[in-house]
Amino acid sequence: MKPSPRGPNAKLAVRRANAAQQAPSVETADPTRSAAFFDVDNTMIVGASIFHFAKGLASRHFFSWTDLVRFGLRQGRLRLLGESKDDMTSTRDSALAFVAGKSVHEIVSLGEQIYDEEMADKIWSGTNALAQLHLDAGQRVWLVTATPQELAQIIAQRLKLTGALGTVAESRDGRYTGRLIGDVLHGEAKAEAVRRLAEEQGLDLAQCAAYSDSINDLPMLSLVGKAVAVNPDSQLRAVARERGWEIRDFRTGRKAARIGVPASLGVGAVAGAVVAGSAMRKAYKDGSLPAVRAAAEVTTTLASGVASGLSTVVRRRVQ
Repeated sequence: MKPSPRGPNAKLAVRRANAAQQAPSVETADPTRSAAFFDVDNTMIVGASIFHFAKGLASRHFFSWTDLVRFGLRQGRLRLLGESKDDMTSTRDSALAFVAGKSVHEIVSLGEQIYDEEMADKIWSGTNALAQLHLDAGQRVWLVTATPQELAQIIAQRLKLTGALGTVAESRDGRYTGRLIGDVLHGEAKAEAVRRLAEEQGLDLAQCAAYSDSINDLPMLSLVGKAVAVNPDSQLRAVARERGWEIRDFRTGRKAARIGVPASLGVGAVAGAVVAGSAMRKAYKDGSLPAVRAAAEVTTTLASGVASGLSTVVRRRVQ
């Protein structure tokens, strides 16, 4: 007989064993009553999908490069520190502002182009493979995300998933009004959306699985029989370990991220620098003094944002 675990990790080992017994595997779950729910940003795709979408729109002159740099700073913050309610509200308001009055058909068409150009190569292959395991087992796979519904649906279609639940922007006569229907699909709102879908589809949540990177998705993860932390933030990693949940991390350079400047900050800084550099080159090429000044202001804003992010990391590590 195998001896029972002893020592400080005994309780954790027991919790993990109990969790493993309670959560059905992909192979044993009833495909008619089970499904998998995947978060999008940092879980299915590198960074924030709305940033990649905004980048594609900027290249098509939907808004200025200064606006894109602001999106870029939020993108760097997301990858470095995770989601916050304030960030979600700010991103939502910005997104609604630049689509207000635009044709729904035009935005969806552009979204399909932008996915192919900007987003397809940023899908985490490991997470996509996990989704495919559920599909191969005959289960339904849904994206559940704060990302706008239209963009979430494009991602789901391109990945050949069942469907998507996303934040719904109001439209009238085929054009966006700049208002939401309901609230951003975030936190408890995600869990409620999954509950409603499960009731509509006749799903047994105890046989379902959920995947996310963020502690903000704890309500959704706690709702299902199998919760998996994918590329988790530090808070979710701690909860996953405590509850015996599976952890999958598809990021690289984690060892390097533990010392010196985190790799995610470097990625955000490099991406932002490319954008700012492009703005500067364009301004000098145009030969316009106001344009040069505006580009310089963008670069200064970027540097300040990176410095702020770095100081936050230092404070957190000291504490």
